[in-house]
Amino acid sequence: MRFDGRTAVVTGAASGIGKATALRLASEGAWVIAADIDAVGGEVLSRQSEGRIVFKQTDVCIDGEIRELMDFAARRSGGIDILFNNAGAGGARETIDEIDAAGWDRTMNLLLRSVAMGIHHVVAHMVARGGGSIVNTASVAALSAGMAPTAYSVAKAGVLHLSRLAAADLARHRIRVNAICPGFIKTNIFATSMEVPDSLRDRVNDLIAGFADQAQPVARGGRPEDIAGAVAFLASDDAAFVTGTHLLVDGGILIGPRQSWDPAAPRMSDAIRNLIDIPSSEKL
Repeated sequence: MRFDGRTAVVTGAASGIGKATALRLASEGAWVIAADIDAVGGEVLSRQSEGRIVFKQTDVCIDGEIRELMDFAARRSGGIDILFNNAGAGGARETIDEIDAAGWDRTMNLLLRSVAMGIHHVVAHMVARGGGSIVNTASVAALSAGMAPTAYSVAKAGVLHLSRLAAADLARHRIRVNAICPGFIKTNIFATSMEVPDSLRDRVNDLIAGFADQAQPVARGGRPEDIAGAVAFLASDDAAFVTGTHLLVDGGILIGPRQSWDPAAPRMSDAIRNLIDIPSSEKL
């Protein structure tokens, strides 16, 4: 019960990574204030938790609603110990030469400004507790091209750097700030960002999971629970000496090109050997 007596706020908590993390923190003793724009999903989550999760409908694109969320959580328990800034979606899908200013701003507001304001509004409540831990959801897309649309990727890179800067700013308050970088996790974010009809979402999610099986050293798609466990570590006293960094939870997808981990993948040395007829027993 690492979080016994502590209060956690989790945004984007009605489904996927946020839901798994809210349940994980509650299972280890935390009182969780779960926030999401999805009221139906949030109420379902609250009922699953045997009273340890309280839902508050919140649109993190509205600064006043973020402030109200933090004040609400603090009123219930006297302060806030943990914040998981997780709310998000795929954002605008256009390339940089096609995107318009409205799509860019909408994506940045949801994925980057909401994290900055979540941090801003929680600080006073964590100071009242003598410190705290903030974890922000970034992405493998922050570290490599080709993982997600441009605006999403830039926003997540901003979350990484914001986490470092906030860790420096808030160290004097004994507040740690870190980010987590998920890889391909089986949630609805991909299907939603592609505007897939509800009737096809399960098939699309299975397709994405099947792709992940072949795309990375860990031969399975990521699960929300994989991220929840990592967030729980960063939020806990087990990570008391960890701040201003990020944790990559991606099944190894960024470990290197396929030939670095898949013995069956074509290699340049094999092609050269075949070209000049060098026996396979001799190393190049």
